[in-house]
Amino acid sequence: MALKGTEVLGIEFGSTRIKAVLINESFEPVASGAHDWENRLENGIWTYHTEDIWDGLRDAYSKLNADCEEKFGQKIKTLSAIGFSAMMHGYLPFDKDGNQLAQFRTWRNTITGEAASRLTERWSIAHLEQAILNGEEHVKDIAYLTTLEGYVHWKLTGRKVIGVGEASGMFPIDSETNDYNADMLDKFSKLPEVSKYDWNIRDILPKSLVAGEEAGFLTEEGARLLDPTGELQAGIPMCPPEGDAGTGMVATNSISVRTGNVSAGTSIFSMIVLEKMLSKVYEEIDMVTTPTGMPVAMVHCNNCCTDLDYWVKLFIEFSKLSGGELTKPQVYDLLYGEALKGDKDCGGLVNFNYFSGEPVTHLESGRPLFIRKENAQMSLANFMRAQVFSTMGALKIGMEILENEQVAIDRLTGHGGLFKTEYVGQRLMAGAFNTPVTVMETAGEGGAWGIAILAKYAADKTGESLDDYLNNRVFSSCKSSTVEPDAADSEGFDAYMKLYKKGLIVEKSATENI
Repeated sequence: MALKGTEVLGIEFGSTRIKAVLINESFEPVASGAHDWENRLENGIWTYHTEDIWDGLRDAYSKLNADCEEKFGQKIKTLSAIGFSAMMHGYLPFDKDGNQLAQFRTWRNTITGEAASRLTERWSIAHLEQAILNGEEHVKDIAYLTTLEGYVHWKLTGRKVIGVGEASGMFPIDSETNDYNADMLDKFSKLPEVSKYDWNIRDILPKSLVAGEEAGFLTEEGARLLDPTGELQAGIPMCPPEGDAGTGMVATNSISVRTGNVSAGTSIFSMIVLEKMLSKVYEEIDMVTTPTGMPVAMVHCNNCCTDLDYWVKLFIEFSKLSGGELTKPQVYDLLYGEALKGDKDCGGLVNFNYFSGEPVTHLESGRPLFIRKENAQMSLANFMRAQVFSTMGALKIGMEILENEQVAIDRLTGHGGLFKTEYVGQRLMAGAFNTPVTVMETAGEGGAWGIAILAKYAADKTGESLDDYLNNRVFSSCKSSTVEPDAADSEGFDAYMKLYKKGLIVEKSATENI
């Protein structure tokens, strides 16, 4: 088997890994490469250096090529399409000559407190507003403002564009035009602290494009940035660059109204595609869009499986101490399985998995905390059930806002570490949110696969909507399992949440005194 030149490349810049995936005409990954990287805390700002971006990209692509040589006996020369994705939000300003004006500010930064009183905290525009309020010198020279994948796409194509899903993380989007909200642009421009600058916000933002639109072609200079060996040819079409939220929706086939996905790993977040806009703005909810411009309510919580993993490691230590020979996955499976045997309400046990602050519950910092009532039913099963429930506690509080807004959800698709043990996390989440939860066999492919699908969709030009394209072509034969909510699980989780909410004052006290 050889490379045909019809393959599609998707590359995603995640928070800890840059991953490159090559897919064939059947959407199957045929080769991959990855580069590990870490953000740096410098001058109080979480950032990645510019050289980190390009060195990491070239390394991931080089490893992809090495994989191709091993499997096909050849390197990549041409492709039918390329797509780039990255961590959503962020702040990368440039002057008229293309010089970077300030260090890259990632989604992880929560330094926009003053601006966030008027603007949603994670939006790129909030970072710009905060830089203005700080009186930062570089602001006067801004000619272009973009995010990470928008920056890489620009350098590889010369086009200052971005996918509408990622654009919605920069500035609010008008769902009728799939462009930045004109009224809000005017309001921002008229702010006294903004109007003194020579630039206009309309001129410095990248153009918003929906999935399938033409977004430029790989230039000769861009080809050398990606592949310094000179093998890769220029002229390859590239799709609108999208954020990891959008590629996650694509990879889980969750872009239709009344569907959503929950990513549960180090952090946990839900993305729910809405039939209509919410009645008002909520600071706990990020309003974004699908890659086609449909409104999406995003509930993002900073803490999920980290605390649970520490407890499991404790049991692994005990297993070894007792002479046991269980593998790590076996211990996880045994303990997760015990969670299904516990009392539905965890028997009076409650856990707070807060390794860091939690915006949804309005805590600026966190302390992992396990509490039990004086008459609690202390058992391993109840303990593990409380641990799993804890991963969903803050998310449930955010999702209750959507429940009160009467947002209908027909199906949630789960992906991430919480679902590695078959069935357990899926069943308990179905009960927690009283909604069927589906897990697909492709869920582990991730955002690089998702952006590769978007690139192929743009290249194929079938005339289908993205929704139909995913259902009829990509996921038509995909295997999946769906678990319906169990009434007893739902009642038990509701009882657990009553204790959880009462215990938040204890968690707050712990952050102030321990």
